[in-house]
Order: sequence, then C-alpha cells, then structure tokens
Amino acid sequence: MSPQPQAAVGAPLSRVDGRLKVTGKALYAAEHEVDGVVHAVVVDAGIGKGRITSLDTRAAEALPGVLRVISHRNAPKLPYRDNAGSNNPPGRRLRVFQDDQVRFHGQPVAVVVATTLEAAQHGASLVRVGYDAERPSTDLTAAEPGEPTTYARGDADAALRSAAVRLDLTYRTARNHHNPMEPHATIARWDGDRLTVWDKTQWVVGTQTELAAVFGLETDAVRVISPFVGGGFGTALRCWPHVVVAALAARETKRPVKLVLSRKQMYLGTGFRPSYAYRLRLGSDRRGRLTAAVHEMAAETSTYEQFTEAVMAAGQMLYSMPHVRQAYRLVPLDLPTPLYMRGPGFQTASFVIESAMDELAHKLGIDPIELRRRNEPDEDESNGLPFSTRRLRECYTVGAREFGWHRRSPEPRSTRDGDWLIGRGMAAGVYDTARFPAQARARLDADGTALVEAAATDMGPGTYTSQTQVAADALGLAMRTVTFRLGDSLYPPTPPHGGSMTMASVGSAVLDACNQVRRQAIKLAIEDRDSPLYGVRADAVVVRGGRLHVQGNPARGETYQRLLARNDRTHLEADGSFAPPSGPERHSFYGYNATFAEVAVDATLGLVRVRRVLGVYDAGRIVSPKLADSQALGGIVGGIGTALLEHTVTDHRDGRIVNANLADYLVPVNADIPDLKAIYLDGEDRQADPLGVKGLGELVMIGVAPAIANAVFNATGRRIRELPITAEALL
Repeated sequence: MSPQPQAAVGAPLSRVDGRLKVTGKALYAAEHEVDGVVHAVVVDAGIGKGRITSLDTRAAEALPGVLRVISHRNAPKLPYRDNAGSNNPPGRRLRVFQDDQVRFHGQPVAVVVATTLEAAQHGASLVRVGYDAERPSTDLTAAEPGEPTTYARGDADAALRSAAVRLDLTYRTARNHHNPMEPHATIARWDGDRLTVWDKTQWVVGTQTELAAVFGLETDAVRVISPFVGGGFGTALRCWPHVVVAALAARETKRPVKLVLSRKQMYLGTGFRPSYAYRLRLGSDRRGRLTAAVHEMAAETSTYEQFTEAVMAAGQMLYSMPHVRQAYRLVPLDLPTPLYMRGPGFQTASFVIESAMDELAHKLGIDPIELRRRNEPDEDESNGLPFSTRRLRECYTVGAREFGWHRRSPEPRSTRDGDWLIGRGMAAGVYDTARFPAQARARLDADGTALVEAAATDMGPGTYTSQTQVAADALGLAMRTVTFRLGDSLYPPTPPHGGSMTMASVGSAVLDACNQVRRQAIKLAIEDRDSPLYGVRADAVVVRGGRLHVQGNPARGETYQRLLARNDRTHLEADGSFAPPSGPERHSFYGYNATFAEVAVDATLGLVRVRRVLGVYDAGRIVSPKLADSQALGGIVGGIGTALLEHTVTDHRDGRIVNANLADYLVPVNADIPDLKAIYLDGEDRQADPLGVKGLGELVMIGVAPAIANAVFNATGRRIRELPITAEALL
C-alpha cells in the first residue's frame, strides 16, 4: 500500500475533549447520574497495627437517613478468587471486612451507607471502634529487610578494590503521594448478578477482572466505566479496597452506592512512591571510565503484599562498565501497599546514579557531560542486545547548546546574583519503552464519519486526541469526522494506562483497525466496475479528506460516501490488534533524555528557587507536539516537586500520616514554576511498534530531581543525598 498522507499526526492540535472539560460536561467518576443513588463513607482504623475488639454502631444506625453500617461483624465472606489479568496481586490482597485485623493506620474498618452524604459523614463520625493495639513498624531504617533480588556481571567487589577512584555514597528518598486533583470515587450498581461501576481507574479491564475475582463472578458480568480521569500519576492503576467496599455496600443495601474518598483518605490506602535507602559504590579510572558499581537498595512494601518496581534497570544499562552487582531488598512495614508513581523505579535510580556521576565528574575535574559521553555503551550490557535507538549524545549536544552550558562555571559558589548563589546542573534520564497487547475496533459509516473504540483511559495526557489523530490519518479523514471512545470495559481490551505504554500499544491497535477499514474500502472500489478506481492496483490508492484517489492523480477517485452508497453498504468495520513480537527481544528498547536546570539559592536562608529547566528527549515519533509539551512540562513540574517539596511524614508511634492534606504535603504551585522548555529529537523507532513511538509520560519526569540537586551543588558546594532538598540541609 502507498503510505497514507499524514495530516493529523505530528500537528500541534488542541484537545478534542477540551470543550467538554472547560464547560463542565466531561463526567468524572462521582459525577455520573445514577437513579436512586445513596452515599457511603468509610470509617478508617485509628491505629497502625492490632485487632478490633469492639465496634459500636448503635448511634450511627439510629441516625435518620442511615441505611446500614457494614463491618467485619456483618459483612458476607467474599470468595476473593485469583483471576488472571487482575490488577491486584493474587492471594495476598487486603480483604476488606473479612477479619478483625488492622494492618495499617487508616485501613477501612466499616462503612456507613445513608440516603445523603451528610448523614453518611455524620454516621461515620459516630462509629466507635475499640482496639487491642500494637506498635506498628513503619520506619524503613529500623526494620528487617527481606531476601534480595540480585543481579551481577563481572566481579564488582574485586574491581572496586582495585579502582583508581572510588565513591561510597548513601542516598535517601522520601515517600511521595500522587495527589491528583480528582479524588478516588466509585459508583456501584447491581442489576441482579451483574455489577456496573463508574470508577476513577487507569485500567478498566484490570478493575473489571479484579471485581469479578472478589465477588466470584464471570468477568463479563462486571462492567467498568471511566470516560474521564482527573489525574492519576499511577494511583488508579489498581482496584483499591474502597472500590470493593462500594460494590459490597451496593449489594447489601440493594441500592446504587456512591463512595468518594476525602483528600485525607487519599493518603491512607491508594498507593504511594515508596521511600528508599540506596547505597551506591562507584569505581572508575582517573580518566573517568567507569569500571564497577555496587547498588544496594532497600524499599518500603506492606506486610500483606510485595510491591516491586524497576529500580534496578538503569544501573545495568545506562552507562558502560564491565562489573556490576545489585541487591534490591523489600522491607515489609505496617503500611498500605505502595504503587507505581510517575517514572516508577527509574525516577529513584536516576536521582542516585546521576547525582553520583556529577560527584565523580567534580572529583576528577571533568565536565559532567563529557564524563557521560566517555561512558556511553555500544550495546545494552545487561543483555548484549543492540539498542533500537539511543541518541543520548545528541540530547547532550542539543541541550548544552540551547541551555548555554558553556557559561556554567565548574567551581561551586562562584556565580552570584546579589544575595543568591547561582548554580547549573544536568542529568541523563532513561525509561523503558513498554509495549503490551491491545485491541481496538473501527467503523466507517456511510455518511463518511468514523467511530473507533478501545477500553483505554485518559488521565490527562490526551488519549482522546492522540488516538483520533492516528485514526484520522489511517482512514484519510478530517479530525472532526472521527470519534474515539474509551473508558468502558465493553470496548476492546487494552493494557493499563500507565508506564508510557498507551500510545505504542493502543495507538498501534487503532492504526491496525483503521488500516483494515481503509483497505476494505480500497478493495471495494477497485473491484467495482462503476468506480473511477476500478482496476487500479490497491497499493496505488490513497485516501485524503474522505476521498479515495490514485496517488499522484487526485482527480481520479471518489468519496467514501459515494462508494458505500453505490454498494448498499451501511458501514465497514474491523477489529485491530497489536502485540509485541513473540519470543526473545531482538533489541533493547528505551527512551532517553538530558535535563538541564538552573537554580538560585539564598546564601543566608538556604532557600532554593528553580530559575529554568530544559529537557531534550529521544522519545521516537511525536504524535502530537502540543500534547507532548503538556506531558513534558507537567513532568518537569513533578520533578521539581520531588526535588524540593514532596515528603510524606509518618508518626512512627502509631503509623499516622502527619501531613495528609494539601496544606502540609507540599506540591509545586504556579509561583514555583519558572521558565520550562522541552525539545524532541526528530526520529522514530519502528523496531518498537508500527507507529514508531517510544512513550513520553514517564520519561519526562526522570532526571529532573538530580539535575536540580547537581545545580544546588554547583551553587553552594553542598552535596545533597536526601530528597526533598530542604533549607536546613543547606544552612
């Protein structure tokens, strides 16, 4: 087939759902109108570990409007069978209201269901719970780690002993919470033995499968609807206990139930980026060629589940070195289970590795970019595979030029602006190019419009828009004539909306479905004696503006409408799919970036202000530059938060989160955001997927925190090995 004209992909188009959002017509989980809905409020455990000894619900049950108070005392036993495809780990889930055990502070211990939200809230405040409390274990540094996950090549310990230059560094990163604007919310309704939920989720298929597992249903007996998600950052990648509570309450009361978590409850059981204690020992020769690294990592998990993330990968492949040893240990604590948060694993590893590289560069008197160039690998040394694409050198070159890196003084505390110390730093970033099986359905109607459906999600990156762009070009239609639907488990299944996999996976499935429909139309035309395209080779026909024509001869052709009408066809339809090639990978797939930051530090007060940040990205083909900028600038803002502000504080006496609100858990606001710029290298990665994309949403946050930390060192001469960077650390 001749290549289709690309009018939409690559164009800086505005969001197709933008008007719905700014006019309030985009419906989020709690906003759907469901007849007869009642309200549920969760009662949270007031201890961090122990057993419930009493539960007095009489005052709540006597309150006008209260329909039911459900707890472990009266809840039915649920099957919690293990279903393949669930977005929760099998076997060791938190089984709500199934026993009297309290495993973390804030665990749901009861739910009050009432005819009004106010009655449910008041009723929840009247429930009295007695406990046999134990002191919880919530301190990463004071608990016993489990057995390690390990990796090794060469003999890192021996190589370190003989290295000409050695660093032995220990880093700490704080626990971070996702804090999306939209709180978690679920509306659940039963129709006989069939369950429908309107939920804030980044994976409708995973939530569908999990609810089926919990309630012992066939998967198709559960429908999950989630057309709009008001931010996620990973927090909605699994089916949390409150979703089960809403469904259980609806079944027990025989009424549709709405359950919306409070902002405080968002800190109590919907995931977080775990805290790490990370020791890195690094060896090199005196010219800066890395010889060995030993990574020893300890990370939080819960006592009832094991949460792991890809914290080891960057240390295995980002830089060339013959000797590497890693040990990744989980520390079971009396906390809720952590979850993926933007740039999971790679974000933490990036701070450690890139801070250490900057320290090594300073020790050797080598420019930080030059040190990285000297250690660029020719292949992925963790598996011996060639990189599908790797353009870090170009990221460095473009970034240094655009940022004005040559104006940076390598001597700390040498640049001032009045009372402010000025520093510049940089860091490299890497993130896995994830691709998973996905399906989509496309239909071209006789009026020349198209409908495309997939059970994907859009938590903000612009899935509606980017998938419409792909579909429009594949079908040869204008954007306004294509409708893309998502967020419903009735649509063809897709993988989670996370890990930067949506464009590569869902986009490739959409491309396949739309290509099939276009080919059906071309075949119909070239076999139709009444068509101007009769007898033309199929590979010589393209479609533009809804009109099929011979490539290079636009006058010879006809519209979809005329073709379908003449052939008495109401529509053409096809199911598309995408899956990475089976068998071992033949390439190593990653996206890359170089991030540059300039900071000002008050010489007296130690206050850090970010002045500007530049990111340069090797992210394959950019489907939508406008959406890409939204992703990149948002990721940089998130990185500023990680570097300077975000820190979940726990009272280790009882496991209570001290700053479970947006007044005390600090995130960047407009006044914190300086001059931000993103640059995308031209190119594509056809080895990864048919669209040539690598994924962007995770990559853009990685490298920001170490670039800022390195800039702070350049400004002050003070090394930062713990996040967030506080004024106290700089005084």
